[in-house]
Amino acid sequence: MFFSGSRRGGSLFLPSAAPKFGIARTCLLALLAMILLMPAPTMSAAPYPARVQVFVANSGSDSVTVYDTRLGEVTRTIPVGLTPVGVGATPSGDVVYVTNEQSNTVSVIDARALVVTTTVPVGLHPFGVAVTPTHAYVTNFGSNTVTVIDTATNVPVMEIPVGRFPHTPAVSPNGDRVYVTNNGDQTVTVIDTAGQAPVATIPVGRYPAGVAVSPDDQRVFVANTGSNTVTVIDTATNAPITTTDVGRAPMGVSVTPGNLVYVANAASDTVSVLDLNGAPVVPQVPVPDRPEGSAAAPDNSLVFITNNGADSMTVLDAVTAQPVVVVPVGAKPEGVAVTS
Repeated sequence: MFFSGSRRGGSLFLPSAAPKFGIARTCLLALLAMILLMPAPTMSAAPYPARVQVFVANSGSDSVTVYDTRLGEVTRTIPVGLTPVGVGATPSGDVVYVTNEQSNTVSVIDARALVVTTTVPVGLHPFGVAVTPTHAYVTNFGSNTVTVIDTATNVPVMEIPVGRFPHTPAVSPNGDRVYVTNNGDQTVTVIDTAGQAPVATIPVGRYPAGVAVSPDDQRVFVANTGSNTVTVIDTATNAPITTTDVGRAPMGVSVTPGNLVYVANAASDTVSVLDLNGAPVVPQVPVPDRPEGSAAAPDNSLVFITNNGADSMTVLDAVTAQPVVVVPVGAKPEGVAVTS
């Protein structure tokens, strides 16, 4: 303790002042310690949105647009081959496959690094692609075949003959079957993935294009571009059970986890929304020019529709079917796939 007993500025420094200051500081430190040791108050915060990335094949600009729903913005444009049309993702969401129709190749994209890692030769005019945990199935529109690619090596392992002008494949939820629309045959070929061979052929409408399987694996929905209809197939019998009128020239089709079927009607500039029985649940939803692709988010949040004539993608609320936003993408967007 220092004590001079002198006055400075009319104030007298007393020896009793220092102990009082020390006690006050000790009490303050104790109070702060009590506050720090108290349990934190419970905060009611909204859950962080799930990571959902959307990959759009731009057939007119030879690129793939990547849209991040968490950020609400386009995060990358990736150059690929000539005239990319179809997009498919592995169930893990780590790898995306893109068909390049005029290059007769498939671009393989790392969905995390957002770069092309390899290019795989396939058949003539590859159009669609669907992926299981072990294989990617590519429909070769000009070869009447499906190329099977081993996803571990990204090497083609076989060609499966299907119908005339195979358009789009869709994989069942457990990966045991692939459904292929044959645009020139008015049929769907069913491929058993264990034997890698066709096991059934199902009659549908004219110029079948898009195809999707319900989450419960009981229904398949086929967009018949030439009939302006959707055929509903029973997977247990591999037979059509109903046909529903939709808009003109239906192309892409997807099914949400909430069991709504979204159909892009290219010549009507609308989207039809059906239930699992094929019945319309809301009036057709207007979207920009020439909607072609349709894909649903895995968390039942959004549905993505590519607008081929408007160089954009419409984002719809998956539950209400109402438009949320229109996102500019590349030229002539067609196929679209969603990863998590």
